[in-house]
Amino acid sequence: MDNEAVLLATVPRDATDATDATDASDRGGDRAARRAQFEREALVHLDALYSFALKLARSRDDAEDLVSDTLLRALERWEQYHLGTNIRAWLFTILYHVFVSRKRRIDAREVQQPEDTEGWALFEAVGEADPEGRFYDSFLDDEITRAIRSLPEEYRAAVVLSDLQGLRYAEIANALGVPEGTVKSRLFRGRRLLQRKLANYAVEMGYLKESVVRAVVTPNVTSVVGA
Repeated sequence: MDNEAVLLATVPRDATDATDATDASDRGGDRAARRAQFEREALVHLDALYSFALKLARSRDDAEDLVSDTLLRALERWEQYHLGTNIRAWLFTILYHVFVSRKRRIDAREVQQPEDTEGWALFEAVGEADPEGRFYDSFLDDEITRAIRSLPEEYRAAVVLSDLQGLRYAEIANALGVPEGTVKSRLFRGRRLLQRKLANYAVEMGYLKESVVRAVVTPNVTSVVGA
């Protein structure tokens, strides 16, 4: 991420100050050591955080704000992190909670639940028809990024954390604050929506034949794609 220094600069040097001002010099040394440890452990995941934030926030400015707020909150809570555990999952958890808090303040609308009965069938067909993986190599091009961003927020978060960031069900469940069964359900539905949105794209790019799409996607997929 090119603006790493800019994002880090948004985290104030006194972010971990306690309300009690006694023993300020000792605590100042502790804060400096804590911040150095935080920067050493956390900043290697900055690109992944920004990628996740961008999929959630839908704009670069909002994504940068999300990452900045996440860094600040993570630094404030650094003592809660146990060294040696999955810091990336811990940071994703904080980022998602920051995002949800913002979203609730801006928009309290409920997410509509789609009616789906299938999973990853289209992408499995792509894998068979495209052994060189061209479809997956282009997985973050503009068309697919737009498709991911168009998913309902709760599905989008699950899909990004699982399929782009490689988190396990338990880690995703912890990040989103839901049971593992809910994670699996959201992945199932999110992937189904995503494959519907990308069906025409896969045909247009030559990754799939139209007959394959008709075979693995419900008959009304044409009306869904591009919706």
